[in-house]
Order: sequence, then structure tokens, then C-alpha cells
Amino acid sequence: MDTLLVDVMGKPVWMWLAFLLLVVVLLVFDLGVFHRHSHEIGVKESLLLSAFYITVAIAFGGWVWHHMGDEAAVLYLTGFVVEKSLAMDNIFVIALIFAYFGIPRSLQRRVLLWGIIGVIVLRALMIGAGVAIVTEFEWVLYIFAAFLIFSGVKMLWTGDDEYDVSQNPVLRFMRRRCRVTPELHGERFFVRKPDTATGKVLTYVTPLFLALVVIEFADMVFAVDSIPAIFAITTDPYIIYTSNIFAILGLRALYFSLAALLHRFTYLSHALAIVLVFIGSKIFVADALGLTKIPPAWSLSITLGILAGGIILSLVKGTPDVEDEDGTAVSSGDADPVRR
Repeated sequence: MDTLLVDVMGKPVWMWLAFLLLVVVLLVFDLGVFHRHSHEIGVKESLLLSAFYITVAIAFGGWVWHHMGDEAAVLYLTGFVVEKSLAMDNIFVIALIFAYFGIPRSLQRRVLLWGIIGVIVLRALMIGAGVAIVTEFEWVLYIFAAFLIFSGVKMLWTGDDEYDVSQNPVLRFMRRRCRVTPELHGERFFVRKPDTATGKVLTYVTPLFLALVVIEFADMVFAVDSIPAIFAITTDPYIIYTSNIFAILGLRALYFSLAALLHRFTYLSHALAIVLVFIGSKIFVADALGLTKIPPAWSLSITLGILAGGIILSLVKGTPDVEDEDGTAVSSGDADPVRR
């Protein structure tokens, strides 16, 4: 029993084990009950599953409040909201990747599930490294903050660029180094088949596996924004990791309902950019005002207000029309849903 009380990054082992056990239960329940067989996930099922994950995440926030206090709970919810919001932009890229490889919706579930498992491990490594760096060099937080402000201003100034999947360096490397089948083989990531030249049976990777690798790489790129953002909110490893993982756990469910709808929220990316600038500027503003930090409740309220403003503005003003190939104006709702 004493082992469970051992301190690991500021929290006893039992708190980490309780969280990890909950994550494992959710993944097993999702895989073994909700989606035992491959099928195309509809919007209704996607929204219900997403609501379930959000409910669990908020309930965990209540658990954090009970064991760590109200300030920790507010920081957890702020981190969850910020990470969930930044993940919205990731949905566009995931949609582009699936479209590029021609992955049908019935097989996308498998890629996203294994993608989330990979993210859980990668985020743990990245957050652990971040905690070690910030603990040793606290001034790094100012670099994180400045980077967030730069990223937000750049997003406001230049907007979103088209993501060219074919130019992904990891994809180009794998195509040079691996044998890749030209076609899908159901849910299989690897297949054994004879080489056309020698007749020898060799292992090939399928486009489904390439899509998984590219999605994992895309998440690492997005983590460049999200990890500094959460460190600008709190440096508590437990809050950072739990809020990150709960936001990502529901991303797969959210994808199927929002992939074709997010293009309607024209001003959401602007709101996300402002959120990045706000989070990054908090440290400098607090120093200028002689405060230890901006009160967590203010941060959460302002973040929610900015995001809500972006969504409402998008709904009120609508989306701009685009022109098809013959120059006829069409609603953006009829445009390609995977274009950013």
C-alpha cells in the first residue's frame, strides 16, 4: 500500500493509476462494445459518443475538484477546453489525410482508435520532457508564451494554409523505404504477399497504415501549439496530462460529426488564434500588473467567451460563397468538406 502513496511528478501513484485505468476502460468499452465490428459511423452516433466523452471529462473535473481543490478543477477545465478547441483544427487535416488515401468511413474508425493510443503515449513523453525542462529552467515559460503569441498573430495574419499530404516528409520517407500495396486490404495494416519480381513472400504496408503514421505525425505538429498552451495555463503535470488526454479521447467521435461541418464555422480559426494570443500574453500581463498569475476563473471565462464569439459570429454571418470550376457561385456548404 505504501507504493501507491509514492510521489510521482507531484501526485501519488494511485492518482495516476486511477486515471490510466479509466482511460483503459474507456478504450476497451469503445472498442469492444460500441464498435466491435467495422461500420460507417453516422452523425447521430458520433454526437452521442462525443457527448459521452465530454460528460466523462467533466465528471473527472469534479473528481479533480474533490481531491485537489477548486483552483485545480478550473485549471483542468481550462486546459480541456483549450486542447479540445485546438483539436478542431486537427480535424481538417485528418479529413484531408483520409481523402488523400481514399480511406472509406467504415475503416476510419480503426485508424483513429490506434491513432489515439499512439497520441496517449507520445503526449506523455512530450509533457514529461516539458515538465523536466520547465522545472529546471522556469524562464522557458516565457519562450512558450512568446511562441503562442507569435502563432496566434501568424494565424490571424495569414489564415490557414492548404495542407499538402503528398509533401509530408514522413510519408515520402516511408514510400522510399517500405513496400506499399496500391490498394487497401480491409482493416489490415500489414499484409504478406509474393513479390512480383522474385515471387518471394514479403511483408507490405497498406495505405491504411500510411494514413495512421501521417495522422500521428500531424498530431506531433499540432502538439507544438497545444503543449506550450497548456504549460501557459498550469505547470501541474497531472492537470496537463489528464486534460490533454480527455480532450483527445473524444476527438475520434467528434471527427465523424464535424469533419464535413467545420468549414461552416468561418471565424472559429480566428477565435482560436485570439485564444492563443490571450493564453500567451497572460504571463506577461500578470508580470506587468504585479500579479503571480491571472485568476484561473478569469482565464476559463475569457477563453469560453472568445470561442463562443467565434462560433456565434460564424452562424450569424454565415460562410462565404465559393465558385465552382465554371465560375458559378455556390454555397460553401456544397464545397469540398476537406478543404481548409
